[in-house]
Amino acid sequence: MKVEIWSDVVCPFCYIGKRKFENALKDFAHRDEVEVVWHSFELTPDFQPIPGENIHESLAKKKGVSAEEGRKMNDYMAGVAKEVGLDYDFDRAIPANTFLAHQLIHLGAHHGRQDATKERLMAAYYLEGQNIGDLDTLVALGVELGFDPTETRTALAAGTYAEAVRQDEYHAQQINVRGVPFFVFEDKYAVSGAQPTELFTEVLDKVWDEFKPAKPALTMLADGPACGPEGCD
Repeated sequence: MKVEIWSDVVCPFCYIGKRKFENALKDFAHRDEVEVVWHSFELTPDFQPIPGENIHESLAKKKGVSAEEGRKMNDYMAGVAKEVGLDYDFDRAIPANTFLAHQLIHLGAHHGRQDATKERLMAAYYLEGQNIGDLDTLVALGVELGFDPTETRTALAAGTYAEAVRQDEYHAQQINVRGVPFFVFEDKYAVSGAQPTELFTEVLDKVWDEFKPAKPALTMLADGPACGPEGCD
């Protein structure tokens, strides 16, 4: 079963949705037969961070509210995240453009470590206050993931995976993705948002029952004397 997920690294509900989906997948009997593919989605592609501006102020400006209201919004989101075991630290979070980070995720896919790369970036941003828009930071995170630092720096500096990010975003437009996280199961069923784990469990079961791999038919190569319930030939 294939599950494709569009999300942004700096989308708070995306990390929460990731955990809720993973919790459902953990208890899914056929989890080893589920392929998860992460797709890029930039909530604010043209975002340019302002030096010295914190995440509360940045959110407030985007929403057109006061900095205090921005902080309250983030405090609420931190409470929601805690319900799935994530300790968001918005006071340390650094506003960032995510285009380079998405390219690192594609590099991770190239090395068969896409999910690990996605997880590492989200943890770096939400839990550790790292600047995931900074090239040196991304190279260091890549090293933690086992990637060659020269390869990582060269790929990100040259935009090797930039077109892959754009293709993901174009695909999102084609299937009318309006918000993230956005989950697509077997290219037929979609789930939008950080839904409860129970809903993801129901969807996994439903899709598996409909699309479960058919057992290959046996091809008889030889047929000879044998014994059965009615006796022997």
